[in-house]
Amino acid sequence: MQQSLTNICRARLFFNSANTCRYRTVISAQHSDSTPHTPRISTPTTLPSRRQPHAVLQPFRVRTSTYGHGNFSSTRVQQSLQHYSQIDTPPFRPFQNLGASARSAARMEDLTNTLATLGLDKVPQEPNTYPALNPFDIYRSHITELLSQVSGVDKHIIYPTLAWTAKTEHGDLQLAVPALRLKKKDMKGFAQELADAFPESPLVEKPIVTNTSIGFFFKPETLTSIVLPMVLKSKENYGFNKNLGLKNPLDSSSGAKKMIVEFSSPNIAKPFHAGHLRSTIIGGFLANLYEGAGWDVVRMNYLGDWGKQYGVLALGFDLFGNEEELVKNPIGHLYDIYVKVSGIQHEEAARIKVLKAEVATLKEEGKDASGQEAEIKKIETEGIDEQARKYFKGMVDGEPKALGIWKRFRDLSIEKYKQTYARLNIRYDDYSGESQVKDESMDLAAKIMWEKKVCEDSEGAVIVDLTPHSKKLGKALVKKKDGTSLYLTRDIGAAIERLEKYQFDRMIYVVASQQDLHLAQLFKIEELMGRKDISEKCQHINFGMVLGMSTRKGTAKFLDDILRDVGDKMHEVMRTNENKYAQVRDPEQTADTLGISAVMVQDMKGKRINNYTFDMDRMTSFEGDTGPYLQYAHARLCSIYRKAVDSDPSLADLDLTSADLSLLKEDKAVELVRQLASWPDTFLNTIKTQEPTTVLTYLFKMAHALSSSYDHLQVVGSEKSVLVARLALYVAARQVLYNGMRVLGLSPVERM
Repeated sequence: MQQSLTNICRARLFFNSANTCRYRTVISAQHSDSTPHTPRISTPTTLPSRRQPHAVLQPFRVRTSTYGHGNFSSTRVQQSLQHYSQIDTPPFRPFQNLGASARSAARMEDLTNTLATLGLDKVPQEPNTYPALNPFDIYRSHITELLSQVSGVDKHIIYPTLAWTAKTEHGDLQLAVPALRLKKKDMKGFAQELADAFPESPLVEKPIVTNTSIGFFFKPETLTSIVLPMVLKSKENYGFNKNLGLKNPLDSSSGAKKMIVEFSSPNIAKPFHAGHLRSTIIGGFLANLYEGAGWDVVRMNYLGDWGKQYGVLALGFDLFGNEEELVKNPIGHLYDIYVKVSGIQHEEAARIKVLKAEVATLKEEGKDASGQEAEIKKIETEGIDEQARKYFKGMVDGEPKALGIWKRFRDLSIEKYKQTYARLNIRYDDYSGESQVKDESMDLAAKIMWEKKVCEDSEGAVIVDLTPHSKKLGKALVKKKDGTSLYLTRDIGAAIERLEKYQFDRMIYVVASQQDLHLAQLFKIEELMGRKDISEKCQHINFGMVLGMSTRKGTAKFLDDILRDVGDKMHEVMRTNENKYAQVRDPEQTADTLGISAVMVQDMKGKRINNYTFDMDRMTSFEGDTGPYLQYAHARLCSIYRKAVDSDPSLADLDLTSADLSLLKEDKAVELVRQLASWPDTFLNTIKTQEPTTVLTYLFKMAHALSSSYDHLQVVGSEKSVLVARLALYVAARQVLYNGMRVLGLSPVERM
């Protein structure tokens, strides 16, 4: 739907080398022994820091989070910071009205009444299934019941063997008879025996046998009478199920399980790398996914906001800073300053290297090198590196002026980050960071490692030798010879603090694949420390890299450079059709939304682990499976509804569930209904795969089915009863397309 973002400034987030930060995402949750049936488908060691169907949505704005007291490197620092304020602006919340219990009860009543008209006296429901929310649960439960009667096989064995089919000619569901675990049976003959004995059903046709498999086809008219009312009444809740996130799925009063999603995690005033973009997009998707499943999700941004580089930055601001530019564009201005002052720092380091070589040469020749030595001492005691070290020590010691400057840089940067995150429909509940991990937590981690004999001394450094557990894990360095604690210790401390604060049930780290070893070492060390209460709740989801991240204007460092150029490209494409372009209310804003969709869909199209090449021409095309193509599918459905209402204004107030759905007999209509019926199962399967491409593949398949249906299912110009039935079908399709796009974090447009 057309999205207004005119009040959102374009903040500049950075893209550059992967050496400055750990771009990652984390999620926390609890495994349950009572989970719903999910459909089967037959087919180096130490790393650096790191509506209603036709209602128009309001602009998405990100809420300013309460960060809490800063937990920095000393108690004095912790006491010196105040709570950040919380701004009450509506953030992106696609599931805030997810399935109230009263509404669920009403749906079950509606379903019971519908099935009664078909000859079923009760709703088929196997344990841990939700027939009022998922049409396939009705059919799986019904088929299971009938098969159990004719085979004598227990229902709990039959149900999980009913799988989706790879080809529609094999049915809507398929049973592999050998999976029934019956010995001394001729499986092919037994399959035919079961098919012949299968009783007449109001929901499914007589089954067919293919070798040792039985295929079940849903009766089109009854499927339509179940699915379309379910979609039209559930609206934005269709396909989602809050019961999945309950601590006890059988008890709605048990409360939701807690999940922490930590993602994006850029360094303040450092380049926002392509890996951060991937982490941001994937993390946002995962947070939406689990929220749609009823989890209590905390979105966390673990910023790289601590270290000597902030001393470098403060010195640079004294030299090159501009107050007006800082307020106007803090991230860009601080980055420019950092580049300049780092240049001086590198020049000084290079100068010391040259001078030391000269000293060595002069001394070999027996000549005086005191001038060179004096210059070396001057640089080492007064240069940028030493001044930055002293400045950071002041921050660690809680020196108010040093902390005040650092805090201002951090606050202003976060405010700008929020504005760009909002364009991606990303919000955060907690802007955390390296600075907030307490010394006490890291000291506790180190103490436990020594007490449990997890770590050992190695020439003055502290290591954890994990080779006895796995050669692949190797030896992990946790403290340098100079006493500096590394990120493993900080990550352990952070995990301990998060468990204490949030009591999470599961924690998933979404981090680039280059850091597989680091996360594996982290989890193993936590286990060896006796903290299985943390390690067993942790999961690492990795992803590949973006290749060739550049625009027509050259290599991009800033996220908004990418979004601006892709939006400009989409604007050019839109202008090629003058008639349609003239109908768009805000073409520039629509182009911006389409551009963002293009970037996000290209990122999510393949499996997470795969690298992909950033291709602006390809991603902005309306040909093939792209973001613009998906947006076009939604916009066309909106257009069909508008034209129908224009032709007959009374349709605007018509309850489409009253349509005579028996008129939807065409193959194309039935195909679409089958697609709509499978969305809840697709959502369940996505929770299992944790891959955005699972949702995208479904949406593109539906978009293709829609595209091929238009010539066969004319709405305007058809007889009134047929028009209403087809309009109900397309409104339901628009709702499902909308729901799927929102899980991905996309903003569906109404015109383009």
